[in-house]
Amino acid sequence: MKLSAYRPGPGMMVSAAFIGPGTVTACTLAGANFGFALIWALVFATITTIILQSFAVRIALVSRMGLAEAMMASISSTIVKVLAALLLIAALLLGNAAYEAGNISGAVLGVEALAGTDIASFRPLVIIGIALLATGLLLLSRPRWVERVLIALVLLMSGAFLSAFLLTRPDFAAIFSGFVPRIPEAGLLTAIALIGTTIVPYNLFLHAASARRRWDSVDGLPEAQTDNIVSIGIGGLISITILATAAASLFGTGSEIANAADMARQLDPVFGSIATLMLGLGLFAAGLTSAITAPLATGYIMQEIFGRSATSGSRLPYILGIAIVLLSGTIGALLNYRPVEIIFVAQIANGLLLPIIAGFLLYLANNQDILQDHVNDRKANFAGILILLITGLLGVRLITRALGIWP
Repeated sequence: MKLSAYRPGPGMMVSAAFIGPGTVTACTLAGANFGFALIWALVFATITTIILQSFAVRIALVSRMGLAEAMMASISSTIVKVLAALLLIAALLLGNAAYEAGNISGAVLGVEALAGTDIASFRPLVIIGIALLATGLLLLSRPRWVERVLIALVLLMSGAFLSAFLLTRPDFAAIFSGFVPRIPEAGLLTAIALIGTTIVPYNLFLHAASARRRWDSVDGLPEAQTDNIVSIGIGGLISITILATAAASLFGTGSEIANAADMARQLDPVFGSIATLMLGLGLFAAGLTSAITAPLATGYIMQEIFGRSATSGSRLPYILGIAIVLLSGTIGALLNYRPVEIIFVAQIANGLLLPIIAGFLLYLANNQDILQDHVNDRKANFAGILILLITGLLGVRLITRALGIWP
C-alpha cells in the first residue's frame, strides 16, 4: 500500500490508547529528572510496539481469531492449555488492574487541575464518581465510538506538546545524545516505566480484535501493517516530544512533579495562564477514556479464553473480567498514594509483565497450524527474541536490585 493512500485505522487507536495519563506522567518525570538521557528507552519501546503489534495484526487477519482465542487454539494438551490460560489471565488481570488504577488516578489529576485546588478531602468521592462514570460509558459505548474519541484526544494533546516543544527551543545536540542507550543513576525504574507506558499488553488484544473487524481477509494485511507503522510511529514521536519538552523546561530546576499543575508548567509557552486548565482537561478525558478500554479489553480476553464470543453464549467471563479490573483499579486508586505515584507504578508493572505476553505472541507468530505460510521469517524472529531478552533483563535487574543482589 502507498503511504499517500494511508487512512488512520486501528493502529491510531492503539497509539491514542498509550498517549494517556501514564505517558504524560512517565515522560514528564523522565524529562524533569533525567533530562534527555532516557529518550533511547522511548525509541526502543516504539520500535518494539510496532513489531509486537504487527505480530498481533497478522495473527488476527490470517487466523480470523482473537489473540487469546488463537493462543488457546494453538495448544493441544488440556493441562498445558489450563496452565497457559491461568498464566495469561493472572498477568493481564494484574497488569490491567494496575493500569486501571493509573487511568482513574490520571482522571483525578485532571479534576484537581480543573478545580484549581487540593481535592484531598473529597478525593475518594471523585475516584468513585469516575469509576461509576466509566462503568456507565462501558455499558453504552461501542468500539467505533471509543476509537474516534481516542484519535481526537491524541491529536489534541499532540498539537499542544508539539507546539510547546518548538517554543522551548531545545538543544538538539542534547536530544540526539539521548538516543545512546544508558541508564543514569536511579533511572532504571523510569526507563522501565517508559517502556511500560508505550508497550501496553492489552493493546495487543484490542488491536487484533479491531483489525479483524476492519479487514475481513488476509488481503488487508499490507494496509493493516502500514497503518500499524505510521500510527504507532506518530505515537512514539509524541512521547519523545513530551519528554524533550519537560527536559527543556523542567530539568535542572529542582522542580518536584507532584500534580497536574507541576506537569503543566511545560505547556506555559503555548497556553500561558490556562496551561493547567488545558492539561487538566486532557488528563481527565484521556484517563476516563482509557479507564473504559482497559476493562473492555479484559472482558474480551476472558471471553476468548473461555471459548465464547462477545455477542453469544454465556457472558459471565466477559462481565467478570470487566468487573474485576474496574473494582481492583478503583481500590488501587483509593489507596493513600499520590496519583502521580500510582500512575508511575502502573507503568512499571506493565514493563515487568511484558516479557510474558511477548513470549506468548512470539510462540503464536511461529505456529504454522494457525498462520500457515504467514509465520515469522528469520528477521522477525530475531527481533522478537531480542525484545524478549532486553525486556527480560530489565525486569530481572529491577527485581535483583530490589532484593539487594544486583547493585
